[in-house]
Amino acid sequence: MAAKNKTAETKVSVNDFINSFVDREQKKQDTIRLMKLMQKWSGFEPKMWGPTMIGFGKYHYKYDSGHEGESAIIGFSPRKAAFSLYENSPGHDNSELLDKLGKYTMGKYCIYFKKLDDLDLDTLEKFSKAAIKYVKGKYGVSK
Repeated sequence: MAAKNKTAETKVSVNDFINSFVDREQKKQDTIRLMKLMQKWSGFEPKMWGPTMIGFGKYHYKYDSGHEGESAIIGFSPRKAAFSLYENSPGHDNSELLDKLGKYTMGKYCIYFKKLDDLDLDTLEKFSKAAIKYVKGKYGVSK
Protein backbone atom coordinates (compact mmCIF):
# COMPACT_ATOMS: atom_id res chain seq x y z
CA MET A 1 0.00 0.00 0.00
CA ALA A 2 1.42 3.40 -0.99
CA ALA A 3 1.99 5.92 1.76
CA LYS A 4 -0.53 8.74 1.84
CA ASN A 5 0.83 12.27 1.66
CA LYS A 6 0.40 14.23 4.87
CA THR A 7 0.26 17.50 2.99
CA ALA A 8 -2.81 17.19 0.80
CA GLU A 9 -5.20 19.94 -0.22
CA THR A 10 -8.02 20.37 2.29
CA LYS A 11 -11.36 22.17 2.39
CA VAL A 12 -10.42 24.19 5.50
CA SER A 13 -10.92 27.94 5.07
CA VAL A 14 -7.61 29.81 4.82
CA ASN A 15 -9.07 32.75 6.75
CA ASP A 16 -10.35 30.45 9.52
CA PHE A 17 -6.89 28.87 9.74
CA ILE A 18 -5.16 32.26 9.98
CA ASN A 19 -7.58 33.51 12.63
CA SER A 20 -7.29 30.37 14.75
CA PHE A 21 -3.61 29.47 14.28
CA VAL A 22 -1.71 32.76 14.02
CA ASP A 23 -1.67 34.26 17.50
CA ARG A 24 0.51 37.39 17.12
CA GLU A 25 -0.82 40.45 15.31
CA GLN A 26 2.40 41.16 13.37
CA LYS A 27 2.61 37.55 12.20
CA LYS A 28 -1.06 37.70 11.16
CA GLN A 29 -0.39 40.87 9.12
CA ASP A 30 2.68 39.27 7.52
CA THR A 31 0.67 36.11 6.75
CA ILE A 32 -2.08 38.04 5.00
CA ARG A 33 0.42 40.18 3.10
CA LEU A 34 2.47 37.17 1.95
CA MET A 35 -0.71 35.33 0.99
CA LYS A 36 -1.82 38.24 -1.23
CA LEU A 37 1.64 38.51 -2.82
CA MET A 38 1.86 34.78 -3.57
CA GLN A 39 -1.66 34.83 -5.00
CA LYS A 40 -0.67 37.71 -7.29
CA TRP A 41 2.62 36.07 -8.35
CA SER A 42 1.13 32.63 -8.95
CA GLY A 43 -2.30 33.54 -10.29
CA PHE A 44 -3.88 30.92 -7.98
CA GLU A 45 -6.25 31.24 -5.03
CA PRO A 46 -4.82 30.30 -1.62
CA LYS A 47 -5.84 26.88 -0.34
CA MET A 48 -4.96 24.93 2.77
CA TRP A 49 -2.58 22.00 2.33
CA GLY A 50 -2.43 19.79 5.38
CA PRO A 51 -3.09 21.40 8.73
CA THR A 52 -0.78 24.45 8.45
CA MET A 53 0.38 25.16 4.88
CA ILE A 54 -1.16 27.81 2.64
CA GLY A 55 -0.52 26.75 -0.95
CA PHE A 56 -1.09 28.15 -4.42
CA GLY A 57 -1.90 26.02 -7.45
CA LYS A 58 -1.09 22.34 -7.63
CA TYR A 59 0.84 19.84 -9.65
CA HIS A 60 1.17 16.08 -9.85
CA TYR A 61 4.62 14.59 -9.35
CA LYS A 62 6.04 11.11 -9.73
CA TYR A 63 9.50 10.18 -8.53
CA ASP A 64 11.76 7.49 -9.98
CA SER A 65 11.01 5.48 -6.82
CA GLY A 66 7.37 5.27 -7.93
CA HIS A 67 6.13 7.60 -5.16
CA GLU A 68 3.67 10.11 -6.54
CA GLY A 69 1.22 12.68 -5.34
CA GLU A 70 0.03 16.24 -5.58
CA SER A 71 1.58 19.33 -4.06
CA ALA A 72 1.12 23.08 -4.08
CA ILE A 73 3.28 24.90 -6.62
CA ILE A 74 4.40 27.39 -3.98
CA GLY A 75 3.32 27.86 -0.40
CA PHE A 76 4.18 28.81 3.14
CA SER A 77 3.31 28.12 6.73
CA PRO A 78 3.19 30.79 9.47
CA ARG A 79 4.66 28.48 12.13
CA LYS A 80 5.21 29.74 15.68
CA ALA A 81 9.02 29.96 15.54
CA ALA A 82 9.36 31.16 11.94
CA PHE A 83 7.65 31.20 8.58
CA SER A 84 8.39 28.18 6.42
CA LEU A 85 8.53 28.96 2.71
CA TYR A 86 7.95 26.03 0.35
CA GLU A 87 9.17 26.66 -3.17
CA ASN A 88 10.35 23.86 -5.42
CA SER A 89 13.32 24.83 -7.52
CA PRO A 90 16.22 22.70 -8.65
CA GLY A 91 17.93 22.20 -5.29
CA HIS A 92 17.40 25.82 -4.27
CA ASP A 93 20.65 26.43 -6.14
CA ASN A 94 19.62 29.84 -7.39
CA SER A 95 22.40 31.37 -5.29
CA GLU A 96 22.26 34.73 -7.04
CA LEU A 97 18.72 35.30 -5.78
CA LEU A 98 19.32 33.64 -2.42
CA ASP A 99 22.26 35.98 -1.79
CA LYS A 100 19.88 38.94 -2.20
CA LEU A 101 16.88 37.46 -0.38
CA GLY A 102 17.64 38.86 3.06
CA LYS A 103 17.71 37.38 6.54
CA TYR A 104 16.71 33.69 6.45
CA THR A 105 17.95 30.19 7.16
CA MET A 106 17.76 27.27 4.80
CA GLY A 107 16.50 23.79 5.57
CA LYS A 108 16.55 20.79 3.27
CA TYR A 109 13.22 21.70 1.68
CA CYS A 110 12.32 25.10 3.15
CA ILE A 111 13.44 28.64 3.68
CA TYR A 112 12.78 29.93 7.20
CA PHE A 113 12.38 33.59 8.15
CA LYS A 114 11.02 35.42 11.20
CA LYS A 115 9.12 38.28 9.59
CA LEU A 116 8.38 39.50 6.09
CA ASP A 117 10.42 42.67 6.61
CA ASP A 118 13.52 40.43 6.88
CA LEU A 119 13.20 39.62 3.17
CA ASP A 120 13.70 41.65 0.03
CA LEU A 121 10.26 41.32 -1.57
CA ASP A 122 11.47 42.02 -5.12
CA THR A 123 13.92 39.14 -4.76
CA LEU A 124 11.26 36.93 -3.18
CA GLU A 125 9.00 37.64 -6.16
CA LYS A 126 11.76 36.64 -8.61
CA PHE A 127 12.54 33.52 -6.58
CA SER A 128 8.84 32.57 -6.40
CA LYS A 129 8.30 33.11 -10.11
CA ALA A 130 11.41 31.03 -10.88
CA ALA A 131 10.00 28.22 -8.71
CA ILE A 132 6.62 28.45 -10.47
CA LYS A 133 8.30 28.35 -13.88
CA TYR A 134 10.39 25.34 -12.82
CA VAL A 135 7.37 23.37 -11.56
CA LYS A 136 5.26 24.22 -14.60
CA GLY A 137 8.10 23.19 -16.92
CA LYS A 138 8.91 19.94 -15.12
CA TYR A 139 5.46 18.74 -14.02
CA GLY A 140 2.78 20.88 -15.63
CA VAL A 141 -0.01 22.34 -13.50
CA SER A 142 -3.43 21.00 -12.48
CA LYS A 143 -5.50 24.14 -11.42
